[in-house]
Amino acid sequence: MPPVEKSVYRDENLVFLKLLKQCRVESGLTQGDFAKALDRPQSFVSDVERGLRRLDLIQLRDICQVLGISLSSFVQRFEDELAGNNDGGDKGKSQSDG
Repeated sequence: MPPVEKSVYRDENLVFLKLLKQCRVESGLTQGDFAKALDRPQSFVSDVERGLRRLDLIQLRDICQVLGISLSSFVQRFEDELAGNNDGGDKGKSQSDG
């Protein structure tokens, strides 16, 4: 069995980071407001959104609560994004990219 690629280097991680930022923006929060609601420094949010800091499940749940979405809704959106991004066989490229 071939080794599994580290998740930080997988396309799925890029989808996760994009969705996380998209949800924050949709909620109307700046990085600063978001960080304040999480009781964390703004650099924490910046590092998370850039993929420099990894999250555990508890942190992701806290983030979802601040964003006003359920963890299960976030996961479903993530899965939907993956399904949309993987239908053409081109890693990370959809037919509409131009």
